[in-house]
Amino acid sequence: MDLSTHYMGIPLKNPLVVGASNLVTDTEMVKKLEEAGASAIVYKSLFEEQINLEAAELEDDLHEYDDRHAEMIDLFPKVKHSGPRAHLIAVKELKESVSIPVIASLNCIFDSTWVEYAELLEKTGVDGLEINFYSTITDANKTPQEIESTRIDILKQIKRKVEIPVSVKLSPFYTNALEFINRLSEDGADAFVLFNRLFQPDINIWKESFEMPYNLSHKGDNRLSIRYAGLLHGRIQANIAANTGILDGEDLIATLLAGADVAQVVSTIYRNGADQITKMLDELGDWMKEKGYQTIDDFKGKMSHSRINEPFAYKRGQYVDFLMKSKEYFKKYPMR
Repeated sequence: MDLSTHYMGIPLKNPLVVGASNLVTDTEMVKKLEEAGASAIVYKSLFEEQINLEAAELEDDLHEYDDRHAEMIDLFPKVKHSGPRAHLIAVKELKESVSIPVIASLNCIFDSTWVEYAELLEKTGVDGLEINFYSTITDANKTPQEIESTRIDILKQIKRKVEIPVSVKLSPFYTNALEFINRLSEDGADAFVLFNRLFQPDINIWKESFEMPYNLSHKGDNRLSIRYAGLLHGRIQANIAANTGILDGEDLIATLLAGADVAQVVSTIYRNGADQITKMLDELGDWMKEKGYQTIDDFKGKMSHSRINEPFAYKRGQYVDFLMKSKEYFKKYPMR
């Protein structure tokens, strides 16, 4: 079977991409991922907050012993934090160590930094850039229009400065995510990653303190990205990458049927190792053979909103149907 596809204008040998995570910082793991069949790798996000925090910690360390003696004013008066240099070196080394495409990921605070870091990442030789619009809004006075306009401006500025393709990674929590995606697509986004895996704090009730559990995705978590992939397929020029909850071959196939061009995986690799990529691709190939499909395009988007005859499949009709057939579900899952 021919599993090849295109994403962000980049030719890929198959639709299975390793998403941004700490997995790709391990050289041995990267080799295993490539050998297992991963078609591309997204390097972990460069967060501006991380750079700022590191710089602040270095400043504290450098001046910890200042003024201990009269003749000792500054121990390291000219030492400065190197900014994103270490991250850029790591991205460049990864790009040079693999034969598959590498996509950088970026998340910043200030408009000027978005553009500056995007240009620096492009110079590492990466094949594409994923701008991660993950943020937590805490200002109740900010309107949806302000938030969305700011992000669109950032995309425009980056597209004016870099020549590599740019994808946008989003959360589903916009007032109308479909309309927002349409506007971003019209303003130059080459692809969309749907959706961010949000890491929310938990509270330890005994210590009365915040904890940040590392929550891996679970079976069924891909349903939201399937829905939006199905609604967007054929309606925007940009490509679609489904993200979150894609754990096995069945999830991958469902994602492609809905209309996604590629699927990004992370949690299933943490759980099952790099060989899970090979297994998922084998399951995809076997299914295509059983169905008589020769290429991904033969069935991609077959179950999208624009190509099915069920008008309520992506609307509330399914929910109403569920309520009307509640007796059947109670038989299957009897209440005790």
